[in-house]
Amino acid sequence: MADEQSRPPINKPSPIPKGFSWSSLIKLDGDDLETHYRHTLEELGKKPGMLGVIFRKAQNKIQDPAKLRRLVVDLIDQEQWTSLEADVKGDAYEGLLQKNAEDVKGGAGQYFTPRALITAMVDVMAPKPGQTICDPACGTGVFLLAAYTYLVNQQSTPLDRAQKKALKSKTFQGIELVDSVTRLCAMNLLLHGIGGDSDDDLPVITKDALAGKHGEYDMVLANPPFGKKSSVTIINDAGNNPKNL
Repeated sequence: MADEQSRPPINKPSPIPKGFSWSSLIKLDGDDLETHYRHTLEELGKKPGMLGVIFRKAQNKIQDPAKLRRLVVDLIDQEQWTSLEADVKGDAYEGLLQKNAEDVKGGAGQYFTPRALITAMVDVMAPKPGQTICDPACGTGVFLLAAYTYLVNQQSTPLDRAQKKALKSKTFQGIELVDSVTRLCAMNLLLHGIGGDSDDDLPVITKDALAGKHGEYDMVLANPPFGKKSSVTIINDAGNNPKNL
């Protein structure tokens, strides 16, 4: 999808470094394809910022070059993903999120909030340019992206350059408990132009939102998770444990 966005009529600069793009994969075959794909995953996983989050610890599990070629060239490359009527990212993330939530060992009770409900909540909260927005249980980032869409489309005057820059790096903060879901969120945000190339400028992190402080924000948009308990124990001033979270 990043490759498609770099072509007309969108002409958006690709966040993928030259030499590791989609176009570099589709022209290869056989062992060259498998080797380059594996090398691409390794190199992108070393990058700072959003790319490092997305490709961290990524592995090639399709080691048969013929099957990899069929997947890349005959299946994925035949679609125009950015122009499909269906919300491909949303549907794919919903399936992946459900699979993760059902994982007894690693799942954290993730729940895919209906998009109509998300849109309604954002409309009610009516975020404004310059405000900071946090989702402490961000999942794949749907609340953050709904707020982003609202900020871009609901203003009486177009956003200026400073406001657009702030949207990219200083507006949103997502916190997610499960690392694999953090990667899905980072991928979703990156395709919308949110996040930078620095580890100090990440709009989503893997962390227990109940453990420690994470800064102050003008607005919180969230659907609390269901299921897995946190490791945080709350102790009051009297030394009692009124509640285990």
